Amino acid sequence: MDPLIAVLLIVVGWVVAIGAAWLSARVLYLRARGTREEASRILEQAQKEIDALKKGALLEAKDEAHRLRTEIDRENRERRVEIQRSERRVAQKDENLERKLEGVEKRERAAVTREKELDSVREELAAIKERELAELARVAGVTPQEAKALLLKQVEDEVRHEAAKLAREIEETARDQAEGKAREIVALAIQRCAVDQAAETTVSVVPLPSDEMKGRIIGREGRNIRAFEAETGVDLIIDDTPEAVVLSAFDPVRREIARIALGYLITDGRIHPGRIEETVSRARKEVEKEIDAAAERAVLHTGVTGLHKEMMHTLGKLKFRTSYGQNVLDHSVEVAHLAGVMAGEISASIAIAKRAGLLHDIGKSVDFEMEGTHASIGADLARHHKESEEVIHAIIAHHAEEQCSSVEAVLVQAADAVSASRPGARKETLEIYIKRLEKLEQIAEACAGVERCFAIQAGREVRIIVRPEDVDDLGAVRLAKEVVQKIEEGMDYPGQIKVTVIRETRAVEYAK
Repeated sequence: MDPLIAVLLIVVGWVVAIGAAWLSARVLYLRARGTREEASRILEQAQKEIDALKKGALLEAKDEAHRLRTEIDRENRERRVEIQRSERRVAQKDENLERKLEGVEKRERAAVTREKELDSVREELAAIKERELAELARVAGVTPQEAKALLLKQVEDEVRHEAAKLAREIEETARDQAEGKAREIVALAIQRCAVDQAAETTVSVVPLPSDEMKGRIIGREGRNIRAFEAETGVDLIIDDTPEAVVLSAFDPVRREIARIALGYLITDGRIHPGRIEETVSRARKEVEKEIDAAAERAVLHTGVTGLHKEMMHTLGKLKFRTSYGQNVLDHSVEVAHLAGVMAGEISASIAIAKRAGLLHDIGKSVDFEMEGTHASIGADLARHHKESEEVIHAIIAHHAEEQCSSVEAVLVQAADAVSASRPGARKETLEIYIKRLEKLEQIAEACAGVERCFAIQAGREVRIIVRPEDVDDLGAVRLAKEVVQKIEEGMDYPGQIKVTVIRETRAVEYAK
């Protein structure tokens, strides 16, 4: 190719390329210019909207500020009113305190003035007393100390004489008081006799025809004795005691069932687990019948009616319970009679007294199965079977677990003590009996003016012989009261103890 043509072509190519580039640049410029105008328009519109929003927000802020300012002003006004009220109340209290302080100061000034007056009166009295003592000493020819001692001795004798005389007059007046006061005195006097109950027998001895029977009771490898103990719930003790075995259990009913069943087995001679089960079942039925029969006899004998059937059965179990050797069911019947008699004497409720007396120890029939004292258990049983509140209170109060709040409760407590402490009712060891007698004599001998004393009538009376030159008639009355007070404070005793003070004056002369 010709170089010139080539150069021309190249030049033409560059010219075409430059033209195309210029056209492209022009098109881009026009497009960019249109975009800037659109953007400017959008920005102007956005600025207008922002200005409108600012104006709206500013107006809302002004309204909110105005509302808050109004509320704050209202709260401030209310607080100012409340503060003014508080200030008025405080000012009023201050005024009241000032008035009270003025009154206190006036009273203090009056008290100080009165105290000064009293001091001056005391000084005057002391001066008068000294003048009188000096005059008395001058007239009697004794020193002031001796005169003072003589005067005090005379005053003491007069006071003691008047006190003994007053005590005698009070006793005479008390004996003549009206029927209502007499009821209270009798009830409180009987209440003084209350004593505690204690433990009972827990074993039964069953005689055997021969010692060979012990082996038959034990059985091969001990199967018979194990079956018997499992069936009855009683411990069967076989030891070296000749021709006897011992049944031990806290439950007296179980122990009685075991005793009857073992008696049947010994009489029959056939002892094996099957026969033991049959015999124990038979004995249990017999004991249940005896329990019901004993309860029926008790309620028939006391005249108590309307007892719940379960309550009757629980009462009958007391037939097999003892306390200090005393049968508890017989004791309950006796308490019912005593309480009823005393209630009739003081016009109290005989029905409530008898019912509470019969049921007062019913808790002892189940106290080995439940926690608590027999009095509280008995009260729970009575409450469970819908007994009256008077009966429940008398049951729980008969051992002072609650303060007696009715005459019938006091009577049941007293009747319980009388039945338990009467001669022959309970076993008492010789050592305890002798100690009680010695204690009574020691209390009496410790008093001034006593020459001899004797505890008689099984410790139910103390006779005190005094020296007549040391104790006068009114002194004998005071001595009896003093001994009674010491016995009540220092001893526990059933019933009551009589204190007799004997003062004898003998004048002996000899004719020569």
